[in-house]
Amino acid sequence: MTQVTAMFVMFILYGVLPAAGLYLGYRGIKKVTAPKMLEYKAMPQLGYIPEKSLPIEVKTLLAEINQKGEKLRVIYGDTNNDGKIDDTDTVTETYIMIQNLMDKHIPQAVADYRRLHDLEGARADTTKIRHSEVTGKEALLEVLGTVNRQFDDLLDASYHQDGQKLLVTNRYLQQRFDTPATRNDSVKAPDIVINEQALSDKSESQV
Repeated sequence: MTQVTAMFVMFILYGVLPAAGLYLGYRGIKKVTAPKMLEYKAMPQLGYIPEKSLPIEVKTLLAEINQKGEKLRVIYGDTNNDGKIDDTDTVTETYIMIQNLMDKHIPQAVADYRRLHDLEGARADTTKIRHSEVTGKEALLEVLGTVNRQFDDLLDASYHQDGQKLLVTNRYLQQRFDTPATRNDSVKAPDIVINEQALSDKSESQV
């Protein structure tokens, strides 16, 4: 082994490997000790929020709104039922309202509360806002509760609307197929009698 090769091996063993080990250890410790982050895929404008920065009631409502909002986007956005929302779909006022709530109003309300909480700490959860009867936390819960109820109403309306379409389709099919079938039966019956009579006549003539 030449002197250059020996120096290179020493550099790897005592320089690169320890440095890599320290770096990976630092990344591992940082990942383990990092606060758990909340992510709401249907509301990406919320970004990643530290779990500890929101009360449990707020997190519960946000999770419900996130799930319902994703369903409503498909229901009211995919108007041509091709499985995706694109330029071929018709933009409706309801879809725009849903988008505005999830992309603008909800993230803004959460950001306002987090700013209050970061600046004032527990006061945001215990002190009533001036000229009101609610705290910062209660005000946010009221906003999210209003959105959640609105989403429930939209889902309920969609269910009954689609259900009515199924009932109308069934009535149409019954009229389209059941009635002609009855008519065909009434037409075919005389043919059977006539054929049987013809066969009887033929038998008598042969005798």
